[in-house]
Amino acid sequence: MSRERPLISLADLPPPPSYAAAHDEEEEKDAPPKRWYHYLPLLVVVAVMVAPHPSLLIVLVNYHLRLLQAPGWFAVHLVVTYSITFLMFSSLIVILARDPGPVGSKTISEEEEDGDMDITQALLAEDEEDAMSPGKWCRKCWAPKPPRTHHCSVCGKCILKMDHHCAWLGNVCLGHRTYTSFLHLLSCIVGLSAYIAVINVRAVYFAFTNPLVIDETTPVHSMMLSFAGIVMMMVIGPFLLYHCYLVTTNQTTLESLSPFLLLRQLPPLPDHPGDGRKLSNPPLEHELSYNQRRLVRDAHGHIRQYDIGWRGNWSQIVGWDKPWGWVSRILVGGGGKGDGRIFPRNPRADELLARLASDLVDVDKDR
Repeated sequence: MSRERPLISLADLPPPPSYAAAHDEEEEKDAPPKRWYHYLPLLVVVAVMVAPHPSLLIVLVNYHLRLLQAPGWFAVHLVVTYSITFLMFSSLIVILARDPGPVGSKTISEEEEDGDMDITQALLAEDEEDAMSPGKWCRKCWAPKPPRTHHCSVCGKCILKMDHHCAWLGNVCLGHRTYTSFLHLLSCIVGLSAYIAVINVRAVYFAFTNPLVIDETTPVHSMMLSFAGIVMMMVIGPFLLYHCYLVTTNQTTLESLSPFLLLRQLPPLPDHPGDGRKLSNPPLEHELSYNQRRLVRDAHGHIRQYDIGWRGNWSQIVGWDKPWGWVSRILVGGGGKGDGRIFPRNPRADELLARLASDLVDVDKDR
């Protein structure tokens, strides 16, 4: 009597995917390849940067050179505008070409100290429990994550001191090695817009007070340039001021807009007997009650972990260690000071975080 074959056999099932294959699929889903349309916002930015120059040349030649007979001012305006334009494109090229903050890279001094230490030895040298704690280990890159490092879901990798992902600048991240160039770019755009607006407002005023001595087309170009310069100052100016505030307080955009990042830095929560509601260590955002969430939001306004004074904060961004380092800062902005992994902390940060941890447990204790 023949034996009936079962409907489903273990041999017919496909083999389970390995962890490496599943991890590769997750990363591929997490980091889609860049398409041509991702660069359209960058083309718009470049077009806005070069669009004023034909009209600007018309105004400089017709107004300053031919009408006012002022070749000196013509040369000054020409040199200033195109020097700022050169600096603007230099910082933009650095943002596009430089890695914003590779987590796996090392500085020369670190390589000399470590010698031939490979990644396995480096991982074994650290405390395993501490490395796997939230905020210190990236489960997507499967690698250690230094402080202030964040995983960008668009780029598919961790970025040292990530500020934000910018779709307008070639769909790239701004991090430790490119944030100074980003500030340089914003400053050049605002400075050039203000300079163009000032020289063209004067040309418009002259055209209205002396309508018979100037041609018909030059005032039109002057009015368009004045309007464009004022609009750019009103749009980019507040954005630049906001980033100046972030530098002064030593925050990134993510740290400023994400108050619950403080939860990763909290010390172990104190135990309260009889407390029915338990929080993880460190607590997770979805575990918090309304009062606890409001407490974290209020604490976010005065707990600045890396604020060491405005001079020290600005020195981390625009400072330099090598001689003549100010040249690269002026030309392209350069990168941030330090290695992007270790940052001096606010001496009061630990005390404030410990107080916040205690308050999180006490705020709902009597409810």
